[in-house]
Amino acid sequence: MDLVDTTNQMGKGMLSIYERYDRVRMSGYIQPQFQYIKTKGAESYNGGNFPELSNNRFMLRRGRLRVDYAHLNDRREPTSYFVFQFDGTERGVVIRDFWGRFYENKLKLFSLTTGMFARPFGYEVNLSSANRETPERGRMSQILMKTERDIGVMLTVTDRNKDSKWASVKFDLGVFNGQGMAGPVDYDSHKDVIARLSLKPVKMAGLSGGLLSAGVSGYAGGIVSQSEVLYKTVSQKNGFAMIKDSSRSNYGKLAPRNYAGADVQLVFPNRRGETEFRAEYIRGKQTATLASSETPGVYPVTNGLKDPLYTRNFDGAYFYFLQNLGSEEHQFVAKYDWYDPNKKVSGMEISEAAGFSKADLEYHTISMGYVYYANTSLKFMFFYDFVRNEKSGLAAFGEDVADDVLTCRVQYNF
Repeated sequence: MDLVDTTNQMGKGMLSIYERYDRVRMSGYIQPQFQYIKTKGAESYNGGNFPELSNNRFMLRRGRLRVDYAHLNDRREPTSYFVFQFDGTERGVVIRDFWGRFYENKLKLFSLTTGMFARPFGYEVNLSSANRETPERGRMSQILMKTERDIGVMLTVTDRNKDSKWASVKFDLGVFNGQGMAGPVDYDSHKDVIARLSLKPVKMAGLSGGLLSAGVSGYAGGIVSQSEVLYKTVSQKNGFAMIKDSSRSNYGKLAPRNYAGADVQLVFPNRRGETEFRAEYIRGKQTATLASSETPGVYPVTNGLKDPLYTRNFDGAYFYFLQNLGSEEHQFVAKYDWYDPNKKVSGMEISEAAGFSKADLEYHTISMGYVYYANTSLKFMFFYDFVRNEKSGLAAFGEDVADDVLTCRVQYNF
């Protein structure tokens, strides 16, 4: 009791610490897992590619430590919020979140976030890996929004007044570097603009007490060309081909990264859990390289020379079905996603002779799994991913590559 006795110096010091840090929250989780893939050295978007001579592995997929701090004024209203999060695995330690937010409390409408944080685009990108029911985000999310986070500033508009009829609506508008955590520094002066208008979960009388949430997102960005050569898919007499444009005006030209997306989530409560449906569709233009449609973290260079950029029209979607099995502790999960990085070509049209590569291949993935929530701090996941690429004119992809993945994971969190 001496520690909280404010009549002595130690008590006064401890009381000030309690008053200051009672708004601090620490949390974290680790995800040890075992994986098996059909082919040694196969490429995978389920935790990364496998080593050349390996088709199975133990790995620490994520190890996160997060600290949140909120400051309140005399009226118990939030004035500022601060978060930092680290990710440590056998591959090293990196930051994941490092951002602050301050609130306007007169109208209780606005807040401003600055630092490293998740891009406000789509539903799956912003669903935490601690809470997600599948081992990984879909292929398209990982390709377009690698590491999910970026450095920038974001204005959020949502009514925080009690009982407001607009409290379920939120609008986010952010300006970001563009390459995110995939690279160490911003490699051009162009900034990407991301916006999202979302409906928070609301009860729908016509859905038997179900909850509906939804959102629309837009991304306006690009990469400034540091080469005079750009490529895009063009219709020719004998079909489509990846055509080179070597105009001098291409140097310094903005190659587009423009996306538009929409998502919806429906949750139906039942006596022993919930049934949930999710859907999300994204389309647009993506600029990357010959070998990959993934947003480059650093500007691509080969033998000291700046590589040309490749622009492709893409689309893709995710569909989730989640069902509790007799209780909230047991859950069945089914997911289907597709990603077509180049909508203008398909099948045998994709060949080296026409200038295409594996970056133009369409992929379909069906994931099925079981999640067991042993308690609030322990979760088990067992998943199998059926991965299918389209048959093409590429020598290595004339048939489907054997890259189905089994994942067994345990998650500990506090």
